[in-house]
Amino acid sequence: MARKVRRNDTVEVMTGKDRGRRGEVRIVFTKVNRVIVTGANMVKKSRRSQGPSTPSGIIDIEAPLHVSNVRLVCPSCDAAVRVGFRILEEGRKVRFCKSCGEAVD
Repeated sequence: MARKVRRNDTVEVMTGKDRGRRGEVRIVFTKVNRVIVTGANMVKKSRRSQGPSTPSGIIDIEAPLHVSNVRLVCPSCDAAVRVGFRILEEGRKVRFCKSCGEAVD
């Protein structure tokens, strides 16, 4: 099944405290429709030491965002856009930008 947002895509956060921030998608959780974006939705978490090499304390980590709260950044028009799907003549399914019509893949 094709997804509108994939790993290593550049996305822009549309809602919340990080609205307007751009980042790269690190992890996609397909079953719960959530993504982790680098540098967005940072939360503080207390962590215990796992041994002498890892320190304990309060760390900053990225929390998952719902996929409806992010939009793909089109590489050709450099804007946060809606994404559609098109089937090419060779039978391959590609994502395309709804504003400029260019293929994203």
